[in-house]
Amino acid sequence: MTLSRVILSLSKDRLAAVLSLALLFTMCFPQVAAASTRAPIVFIPLDDRPVTLQLPLLLGRIAGRSVVAPPRALLGHYLQPGKPDAIVAWLNSRAPQDANAYVISTDMLNYGGLLASRVPGPAYIDAYFREKEFGRLRVRHPRAWIAAFGTIMRLAPTGVPAIGAGTAYFASGPTWQTLWDYAKLHDPLLPSEATTGAQLRVQAGAAFDEYVANRARDLAVDRLLVQEAVPPSGAIDHLVLGQDDAGPVGIDVPDRMQLEDDIAREDARVDIEPGADELGMALVARALARGIGWQPRVAVRYSTPDGADAHDPLEYAPISDAIDALIAQCGGIATDSDPQVALYVRVPGTTPMQDDALIAAMHADADAGRSIALADLTYLEGGGTPGYAVQGAFAQRILADGIASRLDAYSSWNTNANTVGTALAEAVAAGVGRRSGTYDEIAHREFTFMRFVDDYAYHDEVRPLLNEQLDARQVDHMILTAPDDASVADESRALLWNDAEAILAQLYPRYHIAAMEIALPWNRTFEAQIEVSLAPDLYHSGLSGRLPKQ
Repeated sequence: MTLSRVILSLSKDRLAAVLSLALLFTMCFPQVAAASTRAPIVFIPLDDRPVTLQLPLLLGRIAGRSVVAPPRALLGHYLQPGKPDAIVAWLNSRAPQDANAYVISTDMLNYGGLLASRVPGPAYIDAYFREKEFGRLRVRHPRAWIAAFGTIMRLAPTGVPAIGAGTAYFASGPTWQTLWDYAKLHDPLLPSEATTGAQLRVQAGAAFDEYVANRARDLAVDRLLVQEAVPPSGAIDHLVLGQDDAGPVGIDVPDRMQLEDDIAREDARVDIEPGADELGMALVARALARGIGWQPRVAVRYSTPDGADAHDPLEYAPISDAIDALIAQCGGIATDSDPQVALYVRVPGTTPMQDDALIAAMHADADAGRSIALADLTYLEGGGTPGYAVQGAFAQRILADGIASRLDAYSSWNTNANTVGTALAEAVAAGVGRRSGTYDEIAHREFTFMRFVDDYAYHDEVRPLLNEQLDARQVDHMILTAPDDASVADESRALLWNDAEAILAQLYPRYHIAAMEIALPWNRTFEAQIEVSLAPDLYHSGLSGRLPKQ
């Protein structure tokens, strides 16, 4: 008999007695009741980029719960894949054995990371045996929550120039563009596309057959993975498959439809949604919230009346689909009824008057004691003004206004799913920490500060300048080779240091930068890595020895 049926079978008096005993047990043995909030979360990332490794680990620090990943050397680096079999060995022998939650990237487990999932090499049979680790993990930890996240292969492989390490890549240079152009056609091809499709296949040469084979392998592995999430025998409690960069039309659509059919037929515990990079953060946030039995109530507030219908060109559905799904992935529920978190989504086309209303509403929610998360999607802005200029101007405004200092989360870079997933996960982690009494305020401020420095200062101010300079010298900024890699990294570091100090003076004026490292982790300008330690000023303006209020 299930627990719910047992409870329903009890009389009111007996039920009250049982609940009283449970409460008494919790009060007398708090160390047992709190065990799930202290046990480590084991996390296997998508790859070693900041967004996929650094940020999920920082969520644990904010909430005051240990999130443990394999050694960095096992995770690969850019075009160098990770070491799946060594990661399996780490799971068996070196990972914390008292963990009660696991969040595992299947792309890392099966192939060695996101980029490795798009290239020839890893075989289906290798992934088949590596996925057996989920069953072994369930046997060793029968009460643990096991979550996994994977990706449905995007329209084309990673874009890599034919220089440096890229010379050995199977689809570098113009070949990538050819595959991209083919992938955006219908599958099967429409009669009007037949001639174009045939021409593109010839232009791609041998890389086309490898690309198609990679897609078939990934689909077969994803279908196998779905079986691991079929109750009651499946070892995975929750699986989410992110549709990496894609649109409503393309070669990926039949893959997604096949998986949707499998999931429906098997009633599997699987979700499919747009996105990829943010999924690790979302599921770590969910594990944190689950550990304290909290389901955050999240209200979504768009900057325009039709904001929910906006469409990210790299996603196959309106942005509201991904946002609603991400709320659930983070363990929350979307509702306007007494929300605990107000998620503000600023969409392209927001007018100055609508920005005024947005800022006023955020202040009102903050005054009401709600957690405020801001996801600014205007980097996707089309038309005459570049998105980074629109977004940068708004970041400057909210810093000057003071509302930035009242935010629980801020994000403004890359796709809708990446941006919203980052902001939501941060707000949930902070909420978990406050409710469990383990909140790390410094870690939270560091996370938000790094988002302003990275998402705003780097991507809106520094990166466009670096790319403009590299373009003038005809240097490709997707793979920087010597001496450009060192010089660009140095210039990026110098520019960001100045911006970071100015941002901190407005964001958290009574804190200072105790230490900060800035790097281009993959030797390209596409992303920056910022490691920062903040510290509160002990004396404010040098006038007294009293600690300042914050």
